[in-house]
Amino acid sequence: MTEWLVDLMEALGAPGAGIAIALENLFPPLPSEVILPLAGFTASQGEMNLLAVLLWTTAGSVVGALALYGVGALLGRERTLALAARIPLVKVSDIARTEAWFHKHGRKTVFFGRMIPIFRSMISVPAGVERMPLGVFTLLTTAGSLLWNTVFVLAGWALGENWSLVEGYVGVGTNVVIATVLLALLVFAAVRLGERRKGRHTVRG
Repeated sequence: MTEWLVDLMEALGAPGAGIAIALENLFPPLPSEVILPLAGFTASQGEMNLLAVLLWTTAGSVVGALALYGVGALLGRERTLALAARIPLVKVSDIARTEAWFHKHGRKTVFFGRMIPIFRSMISVPAGVERMPLGVFTLLTTAGSLLWNTVFVLAGWALGENWSLVEGYVGVGTNVVIATVLLALLVFAAVRLGERRKGRHTVRG
């Protein structure tokens, strides 16, 4: 991974870092917590301009997010509901509540979601499904991405050859996010299964 990123940035410079970040949005296993600090370290060695790195990585974030927004927009509400109806334990009413929540908190979610591992990519899809105004989505994505990218690029710049320490610290946070999501899914499944059993007993009674 690191060798590929180094080769990409050596070949293309700051635009290479931007391409890597755009791909990270589409393929989350490519971690920005590796790409951004490495780009910062490379800039600190004088091989890339720091401002160019920030601009190109932010542009890459926006391009990747817009691609996923497009997926959500093409999918649309009706297809989303149809797909949700086929998922075990999921009710259409769950989607309706999600829609209501997104209408109320969507702007904050898009902005802060750019700073949460895994959700950086995922949040663009519901924004597309709900057809959030494209200008608003782009502005919020740019602002959130610029903040996130600046922190990690500057961390790589400051740490120098120890830039990889950033990945370790962020990895802990990522694991916490994953564990929290899994726990929430387990609770959701337990509650929904409990409702089904209760409904069966009521019908029999």
